[in-house]
Amino acid sequence: MTEFPEGFLKGDTLTVAQGLIGALLFHQSTDGLAGGFIVETEAYLGSDDRASHASHGRTRRNETMFGPPGFAYIYLIYGMYNCLNVVTEPEGYPAAVLIRALEPSMGQDLMRRRRPRARREEELANGPGKLCQALGVEQGMNGWNLRTSALRLTPGRAAGEIGVGPRIGVDYAGPWTDQPWRFYELGNRNLSR
Repeated sequence: MTEFPEGFLKGDTLTVAQGLIGALLFHQSTDGLAGGFIVETEAYLGSDDRASHASHGRTRRNETMFGPPGFAYIYLIYGMYNCLNVVTEPEGYPAAVLIRALEPSMGQDLMRRRRPRARREEELANGPGKLCQALGVEQGMNGWNLRTSALRLTPGRAAGEIGVGPRIGVDYAGPWTDQPWRFYELGNRNLSR
Protein backbone atom coordinates (compact mmCIF):
# COMPACT_ATOMS: atom_id res chain seq x y z
CA MET A 1 0.00 0.00 0.00
CA THR A 2 1.28 3.46 -0.89
CA GLU A 3 2.53 5.56 2.02
CA PHE A 4 2.44 9.31 2.45
CA PRO A 5 5.99 10.59 1.95
CA GLU A 6 7.47 11.62 5.29
CA GLY A 7 8.50 14.89 3.64
CA PHE A 8 4.85 15.79 2.99
CA LEU A 9 3.85 15.22 6.62
CA LYS A 10 6.90 17.20 7.76
CA GLY A 11 5.70 20.17 5.72
CA ASP A 12 3.70 23.28 6.54
CA THR A 13 0.69 22.30 8.66
CA LEU A 14 -1.84 24.31 6.64
CA THR A 15 -0.65 22.61 3.45
CA VAL A 16 -0.84 19.19 5.11
CA ALA A 17 -4.34 19.91 6.47
CA GLN A 18 -5.57 20.69 2.95
CA GLY A 19 -3.59 17.82 1.41
CA LEU A 20 -5.17 15.27 3.75
CA ILE A 21 -8.62 15.90 2.28
CA GLY A 22 -9.31 12.76 0.26
CA ALA A 23 -6.65 10.71 2.08
CA LEU A 24 -7.60 7.25 3.32
CA LEU A 25 -7.56 6.60 7.07
CA PHE A 26 -8.22 3.08 8.31
CA HIS A 27 -7.71 0.80 11.30
CA GLN A 28 -7.09 -2.93 11.01
CA SER A 29 -8.16 -4.19 14.44
CA THR A 30 -8.91 -7.65 15.79
CA ASP A 31 -12.59 -6.85 15.08
CA GLY A 32 -11.88 -6.17 11.40
CA LEU A 33 -11.04 -3.37 8.98
CA ALA A 34 -12.79 0.01 9.10
CA GLY A 35 -11.92 3.26 7.39
CA GLY A 36 -12.76 6.01 5.02
CA PHE A 37 -11.71 9.12 3.15
CA ILE A 38 -10.88 12.23 5.15
CA VAL A 39 -13.33 15.03 4.29
CA GLU A 40 -12.64 17.59 7.05
CA THR A 41 -9.56 18.70 8.99
CA GLU A 42 -8.35 21.49 11.30
CA ALA A 43 -4.81 22.80 11.68
CA TYR A 44 -3.12 23.65 15.01
CA LEU A 45 0.14 25.56 14.70
CA GLY A 46 2.73 25.73 17.41
CA SER A 47 2.89 27.23 20.87
CA ASP A 48 1.72 30.69 19.74
CA ASP A 49 -1.64 29.29 18.62
CA ARG A 50 -3.85 29.78 21.69
CA ALA A 51 -6.27 27.09 20.44
CA SER A 52 -3.45 24.51 20.41
CA HIS A 53 -2.70 22.15 23.28
CA ALA A 54 0.90 23.34 22.96
CA SER A 55 0.01 26.95 23.90
CA HIS A 56 1.00 26.31 27.53
CA GLY A 57 4.25 24.56 26.68
CA ARG A 58 5.32 20.95 26.59
CA THR A 59 3.39 18.61 28.90
CA ARG A 60 2.88 14.91 29.33
CA ARG A 61 -0.48 15.23 27.55
CA ASN A 62 0.86 16.99 24.42
CA GLU A 63 4.32 15.36 24.25
CA THR A 64 3.46 13.55 21.02
CA MET A 65 2.83 16.89 19.25
CA PHE A 66 6.54 17.70 19.65
CA GLY A 67 7.61 14.40 18.12
CA PRO A 68 8.29 13.35 14.55
CA PRO A 69 5.67 13.97 11.85
CA GLY A 70 3.25 11.27 10.78
CA PHE A 71 2.44 10.02 14.27
CA ALA A 72 -0.97 9.93 15.95
CA TYR A 73 -1.68 12.48 18.67
CA ILE A 74 -4.80 11.23 20.47
CA TYR A 75 -6.44 13.02 23.35
CA LEU A 76 -9.70 12.83 25.28
CA ILE A 77 -12.28 15.64 25.26
CA TYR A 78 -15.18 16.07 27.67
CA GLY A 79 -13.76 13.09 29.54
CA MET A 80 -15.31 10.67 27.05
CA TYR A 81 -14.41 11.23 23.36
CA ASN A 82 -11.09 10.49 21.69
CA CYS A 83 -9.81 12.86 19.01
CA LEU A 84 -7.21 11.86 16.42
CA ASN A 85 -4.57 14.26 15.09
CA VAL A 86 -1.72 13.78 12.64
CA VAL A 87 1.53 15.32 13.90
CA THR A 88 3.15 17.62 11.33
CA GLU A 89 6.23 19.82 10.86
CA PRO A 90 9.80 18.90 11.90
CA GLU A 91 10.38 17.24 15.26
CA GLY A 92 10.43 19.74 18.12
CA TYR A 93 7.79 22.09 16.63
CA PRO A 94 4.35 21.29 18.10
CA ALA A 95 1.84 21.20 15.26
CA ALA A 96 -0.89 18.78 14.26
CA VAL A 97 -3.95 18.32 12.08
CA LEU A 98 -7.19 17.22 13.74
CA ILE A 99 -9.16 14.76 11.63
CA ARG A 100 -12.74 16.05 11.94
CA ALA A 101 -14.74 13.80 9.60
CA LEU A 102 -14.53 10.77 7.32
CA GLU A 103 -16.57 9.46 4.41
CA PRO A 104 -16.86 5.73 5.28
CA SER A 105 -15.56 3.47 2.53
CA MET A 106 -14.71 0.16 4.23
CA GLY A 107 -16.05 -1.77 7.19
CA GLN A 108 -19.32 0.12 7.46
CA ASP A 109 -20.99 -2.83 9.22
CA LEU A 110 -18.28 -2.78 11.88
CA MET A 111 -18.67 1.00 12.19
CA ARG A 112 -22.44 0.57 12.71
CA ARG A 113 -21.80 -1.94 15.51
CA ARG A 114 -19.46 0.53 17.18
CA ARG A 115 -21.88 3.43 16.64
CA PRO A 116 -25.34 1.88 16.99
CA ARG A 117 -27.06 5.27 17.43
CA ALA A 118 -26.02 6.46 13.96
CA ARG A 119 -29.19 6.43 11.86
CA ARG A 120 -27.51 6.94 8.49
CA GLU A 121 -24.11 6.11 7.04
CA GLU A 122 -23.33 9.85 6.93
CA GLU A 123 -23.53 9.90 10.75
CA LEU A 124 -20.97 7.14 11.33
CA ALA A 125 -17.88 9.38 11.27
CA ASN A 126 -19.09 12.98 10.88
CA GLY A 127 -17.21 14.39 13.85
CA PRO A 128 -13.84 13.84 15.55
CA GLY A 129 -15.23 11.76 18.43
CA LYS A 130 -17.57 9.82 16.16
CA LEU A 131 -14.84 8.82 13.73
CA CYS A 132 -12.67 7.58 16.58
CA GLN A 133 -15.57 5.44 17.85
CA ALA A 134 -16.29 4.15 14.35
CA LEU A 135 -12.65 3.19 13.72
CA GLY A 136 -11.98 1.88 17.23
CA VAL A 137 -9.34 4.55 17.95
CA GLU A 138 -8.29 4.46 21.61
CA GLN A 139 -5.94 6.36 23.93
CA GLY A 140 -3.38 3.55 23.76
CA MET A 141 -2.78 4.38 20.09
CA ASN A 142 -1.33 7.78 20.96
CA GLY A 143 2.13 7.91 19.43
CA TRP A 144 1.47 5.24 16.78
CA ASN A 145 3.19 5.71 13.45
CA LEU A 146 0.40 6.41 10.96
CA ARG A 147 2.59 5.32 8.05
CA THR A 148 3.32 1.79 9.35
CA SER A 149 0.93 0.79 12.17
CA ALA A 150 -2.51 -0.86 12.18
CA LEU A 151 -3.95 2.68 12.31
CA ARG A 152 -2.87 3.88 8.88
CA LEU A 153 -2.98 6.98 6.72
CA THR A 154 -2.42 6.58 2.98
CA PRO A 155 -3.10 8.56 -0.18
CA GLY A 156 -6.71 7.99 -1.20
CA ARG A 157 -8.79 9.69 -3.85
CA ALA A 158 -8.70 13.11 -5.45
CA ALA A 159 -10.53 15.65 -3.31
CA GLY A 160 -13.36 17.75 -4.64
CA GLU A 161 -13.40 21.51 -4.19
CA ILE A 162 -12.07 22.45 -0.75
CA GLY A 163 -13.80 24.95 1.50
CA VAL A 164 -12.05 26.98 4.19
CA GLY A 165 -13.45 28.30 7.46
CA PRO A 166 -12.71 28.99 11.13
CA ARG A 167 -12.01 26.15 13.51
CA ILE A 168 -14.86 24.80 15.62
CA GLY A 169 -15.13 24.85 19.41
CA VAL A 170 -12.17 27.13 20.18
CA ASP A 171 -14.04 30.24 21.37
CA TYR A 172 -11.61 30.55 24.29
CA ALA A 173 -8.65 31.25 21.97
CA GLY A 174 -9.11 35.01 21.54
CA PRO A 175 -7.88 36.25 18.17
CA TRP A 176 -6.93 32.69 17.22
CA THR A 177 -10.60 31.67 17.25
CA ASP A 178 -11.31 33.02 13.78
CA GLN A 179 -8.24 31.69 11.99
CA PRO A 180 -9.44 30.06 8.73
CA TRP A 181 -7.68 26.79 9.46
CA ARG A 182 -10.53 24.32 8.96
CA PHE A 183 -10.64 22.61 5.57
CA TYR A 184 -13.45 20.50 4.16
CA GLU A 185 -14.67 18.96 0.94
CA LEU A 186 -17.50 21.18 -0.27
CA GLY A 187 -20.83 19.40 -0.62
CA ASN A 188 -19.73 16.21 1.12
CA ARG A 189 -22.59 14.76 3.20
CA ASN A 190 -20.21 13.38 5.87
CA LEU A 191 -18.98 16.71 7.28
CA SER A 192 -19.24 17.44 11.00
CA ARG A 193 -22.10 19.59 12.22
